[in-house]
Amino acid sequence: MRNRWTPSIVPSGGEQNVYLVVDDFGQSGTVYREADVEHTDLETVITDLMSGQYNNPVRIVAFNTVEKWADDVSRDVAQEIRRRADLAAEDLTSSIDDFVARHAGYERQLVLKLM
Repeated sequence: MRNRWTPSIVPSGGEQNVYLVVDDFGQSGTVYREADVEHTDLETVITDLMSGQYNNPVRIVAFNTVEKWADDVSRDVAQEIRRRADLAAEDLTSSIDDFVARHAGYERQLVLKLM
């Protein structure tokens, strides 16, 4: 019997939450997008989503092997993207706008910038 070894996708050293994006490529399939281990933090994932680096994001999955949990954080990420876009008065790309609408709903709270 062969020993089946699989390389870890978990960052080495220290406790860290890892965020992976499930992206839909249509007929080619749905995949967890490849990511550099050092760029699986929440801030990088949000920045990459907002800058249009994903084709058609379906969900965001977070996990922490030290604390032994995993969760679908799509709603939280979608709400944060909407909040940031509203504060910056920026429009989102259509695929990210679809993701945000799917997970955070269509209702928006307008943000008033104070000068």
